[in-house]
Amino acid sequence: MLDPAATPDGLAARCTRVLFSPWARLGLLLTLLACAAAAMLMWHPQRLLIGGWPSQLSGPTALMAFVLAYGVCASAFVPRSVLSFGAGALFGSAMGPVAALAGTVLGAALTFGLGRLLGQDALRPLLRTRWLTAADRQLSEHGFRSTLMLRLFPGLPFCATNYCAAVSRVGWFPYLLATALGSIPNTTAYVIAGARASTPTSPAFVLSMAFIVLSGLAALVVAWCKRKSLRGDEPEAAAGTEAGTRVQARAGADQAGN
Repeated sequence: MLDPAATPDGLAARCTRVLFSPWARLGLLLTLLACAAAAMLMWHPQRLLIGGWPSQLSGPTALMAFVLAYGVCASAFVPRSVLSFGAGALFGSAMGPVAALAGTVLGAALTFGLGRLLGQDALRPLLRTRWLTAADRQLSEHGFRSTLMLRLFPGLPFCATNYCAAVSRVGWFPYLLATALGSIPNTTAYVIAGARASTPTSPAFVLSMAFIVLSGLAALVVAWCKRKSLRGDEPEAAAGTEAGTRVQARAGADQAGN
C-alpha cells in the first residue's frame, strides 16, 4: 500500500504546509524588511518627498500621491519626522497635516498587517521574558490606551512599534484609531516646522520645535516612571508565584495523604 505522503497530492500538501508555516512566513517578512532597508539606503526617497516632487503633480493628485509615498516610505524605515517635515514644505500648514496624518495611518496599517500576517504566529511563543510579556499584556489588554500613549510621545521607531503591536493581540480598529488621534500633535508640529523652515526665527517654527522637544522630554519621564513601576511589581509577582507554588504543593500532599 502506497504511503499517502509519497503521492503527488501528499507531497504537495506537505510543501504547502512548509511554505505557509509560521517560520517560513517570518522568514519572508525578514527578507522583505531587509530589501526595504537596502532600498531606502540606496534610493533616499526622503529627498524626493522634500525637494524633488514632480512638477506635473498638483492639487488632489499630488496630495494622494504624497500620502501613498508617505505610507510606503514610513513602512520602509524612513523616519516619520522627515516625511512630516516634507509634508509641511510641500503643502504648507493647511494641507500638510492632512497628508502627513493620512500617510501615517496608511504606514501603520501596512506594517501592522505585514507583522500580523507573517510574524505573529512565529513570534508569540517567544514572548517569555518579563519585559516582553509585560509589553504584550499591556498592548493586548489596553490596546487603544497604550497605542495612544506611544503615538503622543516622539522618539519611538514607527516601524518597530507597529511590528511589536502586530505580535500582540490588539485589534485593528483600536490600533489605527489610536494611531490617528495620538499622532496629531507631534505630526502637526513637524509639519508646521517644515512649512516655516525658511524662517527659523518665526514664532510658529520656534513654538513647534519647542513642543517637539518638550514632548520628547515628557516621553523620557513617562518611560522612566513606567520602568520603576515594573520593577516595583516584580517582587510582588515573584511572591505571588511562590505562594501559588506552596498552595499547589500543599494540595498535592493532601491528595497523597488521602
